[in-house]
Formats: sequence, structure tokens, C-alpha cells
Amino acid sequence: MNKALAASRDGACGGNCMNCDGCIHRPSPAVAFVGRHNSGKTTLLVRVIAELVARGINVGSIKHHGHRGFDIDIPGKDSYRHREAGSSDVVVVSPDLMARITELDHEVECSDIVDTMPDHDIVIVEGFRQSGLDVIEVLRAGNERDIPAADEFCETGTVRDVAPVAVVSDIERVRSVSKRQGVRSFGLDDIESIADYLQAEYVRPKLTVAIQAGGESRRMGQSKATVPFLGEPLLTRIVQRVSCVADELVITTNEASRLGFLGELNIGCPVKLVPDVHEERGSLRGLCTAFEASSNPLVAVVACDMVFASPRLMVAEATVAHLERVDAVVPCNKYGFEPFHAVYRAKPCLDAAREALSHGRVRAKDFFDLVKMRPFMSAEVSAAVPERGCFINANTPEELAHLEAMIMAEGDK
Repeated sequence: MNKALAASRDGACGGNCMNCDGCIHRPSPAVAFVGRHNSGKTTLLVRVIAELVARGINVGSIKHHGHRGFDIDIPGKDSYRHREAGSSDVVVVSPDLMARITELDHEVECSDIVDTMPDHDIVIVEGFRQSGLDVIEVLRAGNERDIPAADEFCETGTVRDVAPVAVVSDIERVRSVSKRQGVRSFGLDDIESIADYLQAEYVRPKLTVAIQAGGESRRMGQSKATVPFLGEPLLTRIVQRVSCVADELVITTNEASRLGFLGELNIGCPVKLVPDVHEERGSLRGLCTAFEASSNPLVAVVACDMVFASPRLMVAEATVAHLERVDAVVPCNKYGFEPFHAVYRAKPCLDAAREALSHGRVRAKDFFDLVKMRPFMSAEVSAAVPERGCFINANTPEELAHLEAMIMAEGDK
């Protein structure tokens, strides 16, 4: 990738934010709309983007220009004078906008550009047919260049050797072939339907983070949520570590009246305190409570005694769950599964967990065979969290004191 376009995966805070371990950025899902000149791509995408934004979706976009030498700078402006003097990378910044004009020694890969655009709900790409992204083909009857492409699609199901996941066209035979082949098709004016499709298939689903706080712990001798740790309740530490990636925070607890200290925290997302939905305790029942309480499609579950709980791992797991269309992404190592630092698709996992409970199965992993579960292997965990340690938990006062002393001696993770 061109060095001028390289962007850190972490934010500018350098790890000093109160609410995160380095300003976690979430990769943006992307999809490409492709077609020939005058196929109507830009006109279509302007309308689609406006519809998505009206729905509250954060959209980024990339426009591929097929010819060399285009320029967005204006001769005579100060930034142009900088480039004219020889600067190869000019950034113009105002209080509300920023633009960058960079000279390249080779064309940048689309995937590298998307990597520099994190935290969007979706990135809409115009062009870049060979990017490896899913492609939506635009074919317009009034554009003579689209007729050979329509012929190719109807004969082979591809255009220039790329099979589209959907087509947008007013050519009837294209729509008919699409239907026979099981490829989604839309008319050029089906803006709401196209937006529905993008929202269902590509827009990053919102993430609930559920912290299993429970209540009294026999081995700890008191509530883990309120036990002091580094001068504050243990739950405060967990909330501050993971809330930066949450669109909603759920805390499963049977002692909500004792958690008033949460109101003093700058959490930055809606918070729900939810009692257990089952009278009997148990790990699978606790997961059921988290699944049922989630307002969002995906829910990351973490135990409140995991003092090094990692928002980066949650983001990595949620990304896999979305891209691979699986129901659960659960870390797996030589000791087995780690169900309390995993991401789940709330609805199917709730149905499966209830079914497992109805058959007397009570362990957290007892519903994994009933859903599409994706083990998140040790190498993947290491790539997301190089420092590891995220699965360490404290069950006794001695274990908690040891972790506290370790952090004070060696620093935090």
C-alpha cells in the first residue's frame, strides 16, 4: 500500500482514552456497484446513499476514476500552490472538513482504501470490479455499451469474469435470467428495495455488549460486580474497557440497586440493567438472559471478572460473525471453548439455548451443536489481541489480589 494512504488501526489517543484500550476502530463492510460509462451508476448511488443516510446509517463511499490525471484541486488555491511547489501529499483541514491530495506511484488496491475508512456502517464503492468485493452490476437499456454486457450476463452469469451478487437493470431479459439463476435483481428506480437489500446483507449490524454481573459469588465471598479492584468496583473496570465498541450495554444483574455508581460513568451508549430471566442460576441460563435482553442482532458476552476483557477481540469476532453469516463466534484453545468472551447472533442463539434447556442441558456450550458455530482459533485470538490474557478471570479474593498486584507492578494491558 502507498505509505501516504497507510492508516493506523488504532485511534489517535495512543491508548490513553478512559473508555478504551487504544480507540478501537471497527472495519467497515463494503460492496461495489459496477458498470460501464453512462450506465447510470452515479445517479443510482446518489439516491441509494441518500436513502441509507435517511435511515440513520453511516455511509462512506469510494469512486474509482478510470483515467489518469484527474484533479480535485483548484489552480490558484493555497493547497494547489503547495503541490505546484513540489509537495506530494497535501492535507487541507477546516473545523468541519478535511481533504487529502496525494500523488501515487501506482494505483492503490480498493481493499487498502477501505482499510483507511473504518467505523462506517457500510462503504459503497463505485467501480473496482476486480477488487474482490461483492459486485452489484448496473445495466441500462438506454446505454448501448450495456447491451454486450447484458448478453454476456445472460449467457454466462458473469460480466468480465465476475459473477454479480445482484443486478440493477431495466433490461427485462436480464431480470428474467437473474431470477432463474437466483441472483437478486432490482429496477433502476427500486431505491428503497436496494437499500433494504444492502441493509440486510452488508450494513454492519449493531452490537450489544452484555456483561454477566450476576450477584453473590460463593468463592469470592461477595458480589464480583462491586468488589473493589484498583480503587473502584470491578464492574466499573469492565464497563470502561468494553463500552467503546457497544451500541448498547446490557448488564445482567440481580442487584441493580447496588450499581448506582454506573450513573457516574461516561459510557456513551444506552445501558440496561437486566435481572436473570430464570430463577435457577447457571451459565446457559445466564446466556439466555443476555440474548433475550439484546436489542441488536449481535451480542458480545463477557464475564464481569475478566479483568483484561478485550474490545478488540469483540470487534474481530463480530466482524467474522457478519462476514461469514454465522450464529456464534467462540474462542477456542487447548482448554476448550471460551463462551464468555464470544459474539452471538441473538435470535437463533436464544432459540437454540431455550431448546437445550428444555432437554436439561445447562452448560454454556450445550447449544453450540444447534447453531452455526464458528470456532475462533488461538492464532486468530493472537492476531486480534497480541498481549493475550483476555480470558483470565478472578474467582477468589486471592486471585483478584494477585491480578491487582500484577497490574500495579507491570502495568495494564
